[in-house]
Amino acid sequence: MSEKKIPHFAVIVAGIDEEYQNSVLDGIIACAKAGNANISCFAAFGGVISSSRYDIGEYNIYNLVNYEKFDGAVLMTNTVCDSDEKKKIIASVKAAGIPAVFLDCKDDPDLYNVEIDNTKAMREIVQHVVTEHQAKVVNFVSGPLSNPEAQARYEAFLHIMAENKLIVDARRVYFGEFRAVDGERAIDELIQSGLSMPDAIICANDAMALAAMKRLEKYGKHVPDDVIVTGFDNTYNARHYSPMLTTVARPLYKAGYKACEVLFRVISGEKVDQTITLRAEPVFTESCGCRGTISENLVRYKKNTYQLIDSYRSDISLLNRMTSELAETETPEENIQVIGKFLHEIDCERCCLCLCSEWNSAFGSDHTDDYQVHGYTKTMSAPLIWSKDGIGAVEIFCSSEMFPLPLEGSGHVNYFLPLHFRERCLGYYIITDSDFPTKSKLCHSIMMSISNSVENIRKLLHLNSVIKELDKLYVIDPLTGIYNRNGFIREADAFYRRCEDSKEQLIISFIDMDGLKIVNDNYGHKEGDFALQRLATVIKECCTSDQICARFGGDEFIILGVGSGEDDAEVLERKFTKRLEDINHILHKPYELSASIGTYVAPVEQGVTLFNMITTADKMMYEKKKRKKTSRYLRRE
Repeated sequence: MSEKKIPHFAVIVAGIDEEYQNSVLDGIIACAKAGNANISCFAAFGGVISSSRYDIGEYNIYNLVNYEKFDGAVLMTNTVCDSDEKKKIIASVKAAGIPAVFLDCKDDPDLYNVEIDNTKAMREIVQHVVTEHQAKVVNFVSGPLSNPEAQARYEAFLHIMAENKLIVDARRVYFGEFRAVDGERAIDELIQSGLSMPDAIICANDAMALAAMKRLEKYGKHVPDDVIVTGFDNTYNARHYSPMLTTVARPLYKAGYKACEVLFRVISGEKVDQTITLRAEPVFTESCGCRGTISENLVRYKKNTYQLIDSYRSDISLLNRMTSELAETETPEENIQVIGKFLHEIDCERCCLCLCSEWNSAFGSDHTDDYQVHGYTKTMSAPLIWSKDGIGAVEIFCSSEMFPLPLEGSGHVNYFLPLHFRERCLGYYIITDSDFPTKSKLCHSIMMSISNSVENIRKLLHLNSVIKELDKLYVIDPLTGIYNRNGFIREADAFYRRCEDSKEQLIISFIDMDGLKIVNDNYGHKEGDFALQRLATVIKECCTSDQICARFGGDEFIILGVGSGEDDAEVLERKFTKRLEDINHILHKPYELSASIGTYVAPVEQGVTLFNMITTADKMMYEKKKRKKTSRYLRRE
């Protein structure tokens, strides 16, 4: 009897540290664990930072998902701001042929949808403000209209305003991204516009509403005395702000639970309604002028507040200590070691750092933009796999597998988070069985700090490569590929000091090419360069492991090394002459490759500089050169 397969569901979401996403995910996870399924949550923080290049790097995590490896998917695409990314996600899910459930989204009628009735509750909020509180001039702070929830709430607002014959001034509508900063910007824009203060500001979610209330206070405006403000979601902060926020309570946990439940029912063969609708309820309280009620007792509130502050304190300490130590790292190995050192503070079962196979590529590439942006390399490495049992690594695995090691057992929750620098993809993280990604407000900051440290290491590697390349240009002769005068002087000093300390003799051969001008004049400078290159090859082949050679300048070359006596000079010069004969035979040029050589072997004595010894070798070479009938013989045709 075959073992029963453990269901594995993918969750696609953005902004998992927000309360809406938190509450829905809690429901999904609870249902998955109840059914002994595994969850893999692919999460981005797109739209958080005002940088399109950064968002590209964040949203790239969705390209990692191999939907064919999953039994179903929960799509929280209503949290993804980029409409093109949404389309790609939906297309990929449908191509894989697995069941998928939307949360509050009707982007594709073929997929299941668990929705919360946004329209009715928003209409009730707007009607209440207009009727009960006599608001005539109303501003609206909207989410992006590409988001179906934002569109439904905006349309509900327009509908009630029209129903009450109230004018909606386009200047009083602000379109944001459902982020707190949008609430601040909406108020700034209102104040700077010169428009009169409205009677009410209706916000499409609590995050924007709370930020708007705080911004109004900065301008000396009080809620609800000067202006009414309402939100949507009934978040923890909304319930405990002062004044308490009039908002809409939505069954978010229940929605997440239902979405996962739909997947279980579908894969078991049950027939499921295409759309499941849950009801939202308006909560009228202090920010609109109604009397508030304490929804949670004071003891529980104080305990939760203390836990939140304590969590911030420990996370900030982790971030600061880790950032400081990462700044000191200079190699990938040091970087990985520091990251691993702090992972135990995250309190997870396992954390993997996965890197693209070419994460450190750049220098020497023919194209400046030749690096990973969209998707992941076919193969990956996992240089750090931290678990409570110890630290390990996987040298290579296929990115299509997503996990560097097989996922064993059931009831696991995996968070896949992008590792990138701006749009450059470096890899991704996998955090398993931890609420740190969703409950910590600094998870994103810590992931960014690690990503930046990896990028810094990448840049340092390439800086070192550039330095080596520049050093090579400084010490290597570009024509012949052997040391130039700079390289020779730097290397020769070590040989000189060695002979000085060990009392060994120093051998110096000074070589001057014969007849380079004749070759240049008769056959061109290109041929002259060729002759110099071949002579350099001969000289290099004559050197032993204890010797170096260099192009000293023009047609002058030098060999320097450790010798034992005059015999070494004879051996070296015979070898040089023989190799010249051999190469002339091979080249069969209309000219003869020829050079004069003078070799000096002597111990390093006090008061005798390396320059003195080179000068002696040069004189010996010159004497030999003078004894030749001519410095260059052209072959007779």
